[in-house]
Amino acid sequence: MTGQDQPPSRLRVAVAAPLSEENCARIRELEPRIDLVVDQRLLPPMRWPADYAGDPDWRRTPGQQRAYEAAIDSADALYGIPDVDPAALARAVRANPRLRWVHTMAAGGGGQVKAAGLDAGELRRVLFTTSAGVHGRPLAEFAVLGVLAGAKDLPRLRRQQRDHAWSGRWTMGQVSRQTVLVLGLGGIGRQVAASVHALGATVIGTSRRDVSVPGVATVVHPDRLTETAPLVDAVVNTLPGTEATEHLLGKRFFDALRPGACLVNVGRGSVVDETALADALDSGQVGFAALDVFEAEPLPADSPLWDHERVLVSPHTAALDAAEDRLIAELFAANATRLLDGHELVNRVDTVEFY
Repeated sequence: MTGQDQPPSRLRVAVAAPLSEENCARIRELEPRIDLVVDQRLLPPMRWPADYAGDPDWRRTPGQQRAYEAAIDSADALYGIPDVDPAALARAVRANPRLRWVHTMAAGGGGQVKAAGLDAGELRRVLFTTSAGVHGRPLAEFAVLGVLAGAKDLPRLRRQQRDHAWSGRWTMGQVSRQTVLVLGLGGIGRQVAASVHALGATVIGTSRRDVSVPGVATVVHPDRLTETAPLVDAVVNTLPGTEATEHLLGKRFFDALRPGACLVNVGRGSVVDETALADALDSGQVGFAALDVFEAEPLPADSPLWDHERVLVSPHTAALDAAEDRLIAELFAANATRLLDGHELVNRVDTVEFY
């Protein structure tokens, strides 16, 4: 399993991220062996679902901060990275030798764990898990939006409507006759693959492992991306941000694409070289891009992507769902049951590549 190998009979969990009373009750209902330590006065008010950093103008008093840290330091597990702050996570791990598990709210929580700068012993002692999987359906829907917008030439439709131009008719692309490349076949990638396959598309997926995924006709190794690029009409990135994936989609890839191909990014912004993407959009090599994530967020005001007519900019909001907080709470409770029963946790963070 991990670090402290004997499963406990009960689990003391400090709630370090905003969690409604309703979802606290849901966790207790699903796993009665959890002792939940939560004080709503110590948690920032959320402005929208999954706003775990909370209102930036909210502050704890010095006494409240001491109480918040005391609760964290008394726990076997944390629901959330304290204040979504890697430095606070490092403090918690080092101040609490009994801590054995931290659940991160983000699907890509591995990056926050990496930023904490924990040493090898600390990474062995504490398990880290993410909320991967709960965002699959919303992100798959955004991916479908992007693929359809590219096939139907949404930029041309928007331009003609703006100009009150009733052109001659033209043939639109048919997703059912297209090939879609899905980068990454984790929880999100599998949902994306199933969704575009349901529209009739032929799906090519990428994986470092030999896997068989429903709806995916062919699986290729990421090393074969450039040779696969000329075969596809649309590309959907679901990959995490790691050293291995940084700028995986760059000039070499875009140059190899079938001209006019569509790009959708619902993974991490660092996977796409935005300078190379802007050039590919200008040349028409990429016909349309639907982007929910970016190399720098918020997207800088001087980014050419803002004003490019063949780009749809979404402010990292495609994953948000009114049910997200409940789904994460249920995922946490299920993993707590696994920990208490001595089983491997799902969504473990790889503490070598941190995804």
